[in-house]
Amino acid sequence: MGRYCSECGDWCSRSSFSRNQWIKGDGASRCKECVGSDCYSTYQCGECGRIFNNQNELNMHMQTHRPRNVACPVCGERRFRSGANAVQHVESGYCSGCLGQDNARRQIYDFARRQRGMQSFMDETPLLTYDGNTGGVPDFPYRCRECSRSFRQLSQLMQHQDQKHNNNRMLGH
Repeated sequence: MGRYCSECGDWCSRSSFSRNQWIKGDGASRCKECVGSDCYSTYQCGECGRIFNNQNELNMHMQTHRPRNVACPVCGERRFRSGANAVQHVESGYCSGCLGQDNARRQIYDFARRQRGMQSFMDETPLLTYDGNTGGVPDFPYRCRECSRSFRQLSQLMQHQDQKHNNNRMLGH
């Protein structure tokens, strides 16, 4: 079993891809050799000119150039650069609208379940474990519909969508 590397175009066996690259699928997977060659490339920020060793570092840096105009879905405070950052603020337990991590996790889960656009991101797998502190929230209730990866926190899914699939429009943000 194998596929073509999206960067060099060579036909490679499955063992030539890391697990993360393999799950990206045909047309998106890069072989270990091409991924390894990233260390010889540099990536420059078009905004400030800083140089980074790889695309992921540049992507993470680019968040610093986003305006802080996203509001928290619970307290309404408008100081976040992305929807993921706003949700992370709630999940941390520091949002004045729902103090405590367990309560915040439940609030975010209930909020996400009510959003029509979130239905395809909710994992309908039955609970295998139950932690009474989470109020019945499944351990990994969120699933990326593009690569099927599961997440414990909604903010993790949102960051994943933004970084790996160039989709930062979840929940209308």
